Amino acid sequence: MPRKRMKGSAAVRAIAYNDRDRGSRPRREPSMPSTPLPRAVLKAGREKSLRRRHPWVFSGAIERVDGEAAAGATIEVVDAAGRFLARAAYSPASQIRARVWTFASDETVDAAFLERRIERALDGRRRLGLLEPGTACRLVFGESDGLAGLVVDRYADWLVCQLLSAGMERWRGEIAAILERRLRPRGVYERSEGAARRKEGLPSRRGVLAGAEPPEWIEIDSGGVRHLIDVRGGQKTGGYLDQQGNRVRVARHAGGARVLDAFAYGGGFALAALAAGARHATLLDSSKEALGLAERAAALNGVAGRCELREANVFEELRRLKEAGERFDVVVLDPPKFVHSAEQVQAGSRGYKDVNLLALALVEPGGILATFSCSGHVDAALFQKIVAGAALDAGRDVQIVERLAQPPDHPVALAFPEAEYLKGLILRVP
Repeated sequence: MPRKRMKGSAAVRAIAYNDRDRGSRPRREPSMPSTPLPRAVLKAGREKSLRRRHPWVFSGAIERVDGEAAAGATIEVVDAAGRFLARAAYSPASQIRARVWTFASDETVDAAFLERRIERALDGRRRLGLLEPGTACRLVFGESDGLAGLVVDRYADWLVCQLLSAGMERWRGEIAAILERRLRPRGVYERSEGAARRKEGLPSRRGVLAGAEPPEWIEIDSGGVRHLIDVRGGQKTGGYLDQQGNRVRVARHAGGARVLDAFAYGGGFALAALAAGARHATLLDSSKEALGLAERAAALNGVAGRCELREANVFEELRRLKEAGERFDVVVLDPPKFVHSAEQVQAGSRGYKDVNLLALALVEPGGILATFSCSGHVDAALFQKIVAGAALDAGRDVQIVERLAQPPDHPVALAFPEAEYLKGLILRVP
């Protein structure tokens, strides 16, 4: 049966009770803006994606902008007839000209709005038990959490932020204050860098946003394994939180195994496998700094004697291992993104096929290949097709044991499928 809608004072009491139950302040009813907002008027027929609650408005969909709208300013988006569609952050330098804050006409975008959205994201992770002391997780995942362009990762007592849109840049001080108030971290560090910032016409930022400077390495617990995170100089925000659960699942196949961890970075898959009883792990990466981090973590976990670290071009080293007749019981491929745009899908697909072809030649009969793609433009079906082509060319009969994806702290909003980017396969190679 449909849930009955409460009216009047009953609804007010229910809202107040729920807010008190979550330990947050009672919610204030949003007020309308005191002055009219600039308006982006869409071309006729270009409102369909917003009706489906997709949060992006591209420049080609806009007929005109009425009023003065600075970068990051809140604007109203209306259809060709002037009907309200959304409130959004304006980004004049980007092809994504506006990113939606809210589809509610009576909701004001202010610091209180941001705090409600951040608390909603935190509550989702809290309910999943992801905020335990000493652990790490993604606290805010951009559009999927209704905060387009904001990423917040937690590493033990430290937070790392990426403000990747003009709208988030405009609210950076308020965001830092909210995170400090809600989570009481030792510090909030900013890693707002890369192509996303450039496309927004924003400079890169790296440094302390609030609190103390983080140490050289932050120690976290991930699935019972101790990792070292370099938030100041490491990749992304310092670590790859999207693979935490997948490392555990791959490690289940590693008991007594000889493991090859290609594109190892800080050694996440290798360390999990060794903790699960692998007898030896070889780590390949082109970064001396990343392998140094893996070496320290291996010592921290008491498995350094079962590790070999090789600084090399991974494609070249895989070919060398193949030519040398090397074989491994478990091979892990977790490469960087090969496809950054739709135009690169064909070339990137060749890269994925080549690396999987090399890896399949290195798997012992009856062994396991765990292979991944973090390219959002390569969906799960295409990735499976690519790997199947590699298996055919390698002359190996291959079985899918498990399909892997990103974890619950990287949720995918149904209206924003672009958030679904990580896919993986655990394959048995008879």
